[in-house]
Amino acid sequence: MGKGGSISEGIIKKIILSYTYVAIWIFLSFTVIVYNKYILDKKMYNWPYPISLTLIHMGFCSSIAFLLIRVLKLVEPVSMSRGLYLSSVVPIGALYSLSLWFSNSAYIYLSVSFIQMLKALMPVAVYSIGILFKKDQYNSETMGNMIAISIGVGIAAYGEAKFDSWGVILQLGAVAFEATRLVMIQILLTSKGINLNPITSLYYVAPCCMVFLLVPWIIVEYPILKETTSLHFDYVIFGTNSFCAFALNLAVFLLVGKTSALTMNVAGVVKDWLLIGFSWTVIKDTVTPINLFGYGLAFLGVGYYNHAKLKALKAKESQKKAHPNDEESGKLLDEREGEVKKADSEA
Repeated sequence: MGKGGSISEGIIKKIILSYTYVAIWIFLSFTVIVYNKYILDKKMYNWPYPISLTLIHMGFCSSIAFLLIRVLKLVEPVSMSRGLYLSSVVPIGALYSLSLWFSNSAYIYLSVSFIQMLKALMPVAVYSIGILFKKDQYNSETMGNMIAISIGVGIAAYGEAKFDSWGVILQLGAVAFEATRLVMIQILLTSKGINLNPITSLYYVAPCCMVFLLVPWIIVEYPILKETTSLHFDYVIFGTNSFCAFALNLAVFLLVGKTSALTMNVAGVVKDWLLIGFSWTVIKDTVTPINLFGYGLAFLGVGYYNHAKLKALKAKESQKKAHPNDEESGKLLDEREGEVKKADSEA
């Protein structure tokens, strides 16, 4: 009984911890999205400078990562040659800077709820770009699933009360750049056996993002900031906002590392519905029945896609267990880990 009781206690403890990780991630992700909207929206804090905000985030994250790795030595840096950095990290940093710039810009023009609906296209973008770069194989059933998701998002866009073409272009651009970045991570880093945790990732990528963002910032936003005296830095607002963005990176690693990518996918759906409800009830954004119907259809498509991926992972795991001495078993495990990381990114 004692043994059985200890097992039960262990299971209960694991469940409680899993829900705690999920709650932390949802809270931080929710907070960062709403906080960014608050800062950038002209009807709220009225500081519509997305490049500047992204630069602040990257500067803060770079500083903390440098402190943890080089000064306090709490995290081990990854061994990386100059050539590997230039050929792999720099392209990923460029794509990341564009993704963040475009996604933050979209908050100026679109509601939080509609942005979350458009983000449902991420699996479509990742799968399509994966096929283009030959990281995924074309499958008619999966493509049908992608078309269903796209139709759902299209219906949601049709029903959007405050549709803004430029905002939609920015958000779709952000999705495309982010999807390309995720595929490039698989091609340029993971395939070479390099895995970056959130701290080392920020240490290498964030400074690169800052360099790429400086050029458009000097051309587009710096002259306006200088003329409108908006260069005044609110340390409380931008400090807490940057800290939340940094903490979110850690929460992602904690959630996926301690539970699974599938858990994060499910938590992502819960977060999206919470954001839509918050946008509707608190921010007072208009959410139409057509919006909800379209997103509901896209949500079912994304859910089915995640279910299919889970089945594929289980099949690979079963095959590995059935042939423990097979020389290919190591490869199957590596493929499984790659699929998990990709599923995490698509959440």
